[in-house]
Amino acid sequence: MNPESFLYVERVRALELRAEAARHRLTRRPVPAARTWETRLGWALVETGLRLVARH
Repeated sequence: MNPESFLYVERVRALELRAEAARHRLTRRPVPAARTWETRLGWALVETGLRLVARH
């Protein structure tokens, strides 16, 4: 395959992915504050667990 045509295909795919991401951002519902808190707590617990496992 010609390098130029390969780059063209990759550019087109990148544009498609960016458009899809933009559509996703526009249609996404806002995350409630309680859900954000739950997520942060969950990741803090995961981090704590990983630190405990790494010690042994």
